[in-house]
Amino acid sequence: MSKPESYPARREFAKMAMGGAALLASAATSSATMRPIPPGIKIGTSGGRPTEENLLYLKQLGVTWVSLGATPETATAEGFIKIREQWEAGGFKVYNIGSGVGPSGSLHNMEEVTLNLPGRDKKIEEYLNYIRYLGKAGIPYSTYAHMGNGIWRSGRETLPRGYSGSSLDLSSPNARGSWAGKTFDVPLSHGRVFSKEEIWENYTYFIKKVVPVAEEAGVRIGIHPDDPPQPMLAGVPRCIFSNFEGYKRALEIANSPNIGVCLCCGSWLEGGTMTGKDPVEMIRYFGGMKKLFKIHFRNVSAPLPHFTETMIDDGYYDMSKIMRALVDVKFEGIMIPDHVPGLGSNPATEAAGGRGRAGAGRAPGDVYRPSPALAYLLGCMNSMLIAAQGKKG
Repeated sequence: MSKPESYPARREFAKMAMGGAALLASAATSSATMRPIPPGIKIGTSGGRPTEENLLYLKQLGVTWVSLGATPETATAEGFIKIREQWEAGGFKVYNIGSGVGPSGSLHNMEEVTLNLPGRDKKIEEYLNYIRYLGKAGIPYSTYAHMGNGIWRSGRETLPRGYSGSSLDLSSPNARGSWAGKTFDVPLSHGRVFSKEEIWENYTYFIKKVVPVAEEAGVRIGIHPDDPPQPMLAGVPRCIFSNFEGYKRALEIANSPNIGVCLCCGSWLEGGTMTGKDPVEMIRYFGGMKKLFKIHFRNVSAPLPHFTETMIDDGYYDMSKIMRALVDVKFEGIMIPDHVPGLGSNPATEAAGGRGRAGAGRAPGDVYRPSPALAYLLGCMNSMLIAAQGKKG
């Protein structure tokens, strides 16, 4: 059997492990706390709303752990407690309430923070309160993303198997970033070119304020890769969370066991060799340090400059290697299907499927439509996990 191309040499891993151990030892000197989570890989999903139909469907799929979002109305300690209790009453466990939101809007991909724009300190204080509320509600984890000009896409494309997926072609005139209802366009999304030094300074300013609050609250924060991990987009460098060395330096700056990685495999695969390490190498390094908190189990058709999001068994990367690596490092976080492609509909005539939603309507009165893609992906993931663990029937 040939050696998998994504696994680095043993000597390289030894060096990586030594560096990781040093970082972990440094972080462990703090008085940080983290809410306990049970051992083992937790295959879950973005939960949607806790309607009777949705809870039943998720139960039928074998889901126990859910990842949730919030609204400005629910983003309080009391609101998070109510959300957790609603799901627990249905037999589920809440791992994450992420993509933060506050009185001023989104607390995820905050351009004010990433680019040091007016309103930065207000945004940071709202984010710190968000983490405090999660701690009071007993939520162990939250995802954070640090993109200054949003997630970039150019449209949707139909894959050879006949389903549709979100895509980005950097040469397309439709390529643009978006987040929280705002659009970012070329050539300069914010009127000028920012330097890498600025981006690093702004991150450092932010994370140094976040660390003591996260540690006191007992909340883990997993930082999501840039989507896509292109080195520069519309004048904004993506120099931190688009490559291995950037992540390594960012966690060293944070110097806290509460700050780690949310590895979106799809975003990482979009970058190809530009990221410096493939997903398996990232898992072995950060997972070996117990700094890997969440996995978005997603595949794409090819690396940049042109990709389409695919079903996990239909992209360019063998996702079973990722599952084996997670088992090897004894990963204990949640992993979810992400950006679920359209399945069970005709892309030419019907709306595409959701992004990992179980199928609950977006508002009261919406028709409930269970997601066939979610069922398919969870089945694939559970089968891969059983195989990786070497279980026999």
